[in-house]
Amino acid sequence: MHSVIVVGARGYTGAELLPLLHRHPEFELVAVGSGSVAGEPVGAHVPGMEDSGLVFADIRPQDLATMRAEACVLALPNGAAAPYVAVLDRHAPETVVVDLSADHRFDPAWAYGQPERFGDRLAGARRIANPGCYATGAQLALAPLLEELAGTATVFGVSGYSGAGASPSRRNDVAVLADNLLPYALVDHVHEREVSHHIGHEVRLLPHVASFFRGISLTIAAEVQRNQTAEGLLKLFRAFYARCPLVAVRAAVPEVKEVRGTHGIILGGFSVSAGKASRIALVAVLDNLLKGAATQAVQNLNLAFGLDDLAGLEWQAGGQA
Repeated sequence: MHSVIVVGARGYTGAELLPLLHRHPEFELVAVGSGSVAGEPVGAHVPGMEDSGLVFADIRPQDLATMRAEACVLALPNGAAAPYVAVLDRHAPETVVVDLSADHRFDPAWAYGQPERFGDRLAGARRIANPGCYATGAQLALAPLLEELAGTATVFGVSGYSGAGASPSRRNDVAVLADNLLPYALVDHVHEREVSHHIGHEVRLLPHVASFFRGISLTIAAEVQRNQTAEGLLKLFRAFYARCPLVAVRAAVPEVKEVRGTHGIILGGFSVSAGKASRIALVAVLDNLLKGAATQAVQNLNLAFGLDDLAGLEWQAGGQA
């Protein structure tokens, strides 16, 4: 069993990640950090953890110097990871660190944790930057087209309000979101830069938040170099992801409700303009808290320790209709 610490585990992602690690056949969750509820049983706050016997602790950066776990997952807000990483770099460089924030997604010294695209780089990695949720969906939707893209691809995204975190704001206020759709960060969103950086092609991301709690729907519109057909795109994507069980490809347009509470992503709805066959569109849906965060963190830990990337994950294919 490989020992794992999770720091900053009180958020929505932590609530998904902790039960996955608790049930994992190869990992032992040995400490869970949250200053706001330190001293309280983890099971009192996180469903599925009632039998864990774990208690939240206020884990400070200096504490990691002596805790000596084999892996540490940092589920902290953006900008908060640096002091924890500094202590681990100095006192426990062999510890596998998975950072769920955006702090290291552009750092070439860190492996970028998108298993379907970069699994070979993640095997044995010791510093892993977990991708963002929008960025995960957009990259997987665009990856099969990278050699064909012409011009800037546009990604229109709608997320459930869990993506705005638990701290009160207009973007997670149920009253504000009722019968409503909120656009935000319509230029220079961090996930826009993240996708553009990691696929090597300019992307425009237009994120919105809606009144449902979890899940993301992305509509991708792009221009490609050669004329396409919907059937040809379906065949291309199925071949590209033939060995990726968490990526389902199908002809029909996927919907958010199909992926809530699941580990995978569904790509579908392949469409080609009748007037210009180089103009294409498709739809991607995923659970922002699972494949967009916690599931991917488990996949990254699995690969870092030489395990199958699906170890500890129960999954179902999304169908090939």
